Amino acid sequence: MPIEELTTHGFLPPCTTQFSVFLDNRVGKLLELLEVFEGQALTLAGLSVLDTTDHAVVRIITSNAALARRLLQRHNLPYSEVDVIVAELPELSTFTRMCIALFSAEISVNYTYPLLVQPRGHAAVAIHVDDRTLAGQILRRKMFTLLEENDLGDNATGSDPLDENPGY
Repeated sequence: MPIEELTTHGFLPPCTTQFSVFLDNRVGKLLELLEVFEGQALTLAGLSVLDTTDHAVVRIITSNAALARRLLQRHNLPYSEVDVIVAELPELSTFTRMCIALFSAEISVNYTYPLLVQPRGHAAVAIHVDDRTLAGQILRRKMFTLLEENDLGDNATGSDPLDENPGY
């Protein structure tokens, strides 16, 4: 009889699609990429650039992954996508606490970077981990607020899900 994994059974944390766009490392290429999203019905919520001598990888998070995907395809930009966790950091020490919680559970953090937006007035960070489900469970148990793409743009409510009196 197989043993069920009770720690992950039936739980999927909120996740956000991150696009890794591959660009030639030439003057103006990043600007060309940013202009693809200009004036569109989405918010460019996260951006991280990794460059080498020949090429750059630009990691992007938006408030509308389906539209971002169509725009990248329409402009023939090579990309890959992966799901990441986005967590709020209401205090400066929160990032350290988050790392301690993940490392204590032996979850590998592959990379992390701050978001460009503060959906509910707090800093937020994108995290790519080796076990997204377990990481989501751990962070929720430690009272971290996890966000998804709908929280990153104009659809964001600005309210705290833990607020007992949200004002409506």
